Amino acid sequence: MTIAIKPTASSATIEHNDSTILTVDSSGNITPSNGLYQKAPAFSAYMSSGSQSVSSAVWTKVALNAEHFDTTSDYDNSTNYRFTPSVAGYYQVNFALRADATSKTRVHCALYKNGSVWHYGMGNRDGTSSPTYVSGNSLIYLNGSTDYIEMYGYSNGTSPTFAGTDQRFSTFEAHLVSV
Repeated sequence: MTIAIKPTASSATIEHNDSTILTVDSSGNITPSNGLYQKAPAFSAYMSSGSQSVSSAVWTKVALNAEHFDTTSDYDNSTNYRFTPSVAGYYQVNFALRADATSKTRVHCALYKNGSVWHYGMGNRDGTSSPTYVSGNSLIYLNGSTDYIEMYGYSNGTSPTFAGTDQRFSTFEAHLVSV
């Protein structure tokens, strides 16, 4: 095995067994090659306006319909509200939910993988008044083709809603940390 750094007047390459694996241009931009990914999947979604009415005491998918960013267009913000990454690997996932109701409420949030609960958020919180916030995070392996993740919420208050309007209230995000 040989690894070599080969500088030129305008760039430099890093080679493994005489095959370029990385190029650094004169501006310092790095371009990987040989199967290394130039863009890692990452997204950040939120509920853009209003609130989502939900049935009391029923786990419900949170309709996060707007994005701060989606580097590889792997988050569906219009129909399924799910992330199906195009690269296999381990993903750091963060999720937060604001729930409102007209009575005392118990609020939960959860990360679902392929339609089943994968991880519950930090919460199970009884709110003595509205609003109530809960959140969670998880490190999860996704296969890069068929695995998907979604955020679900639960509130048992009277006339519960998941809060939107502000991009800080209910959020869902993930990014690749290792292949």
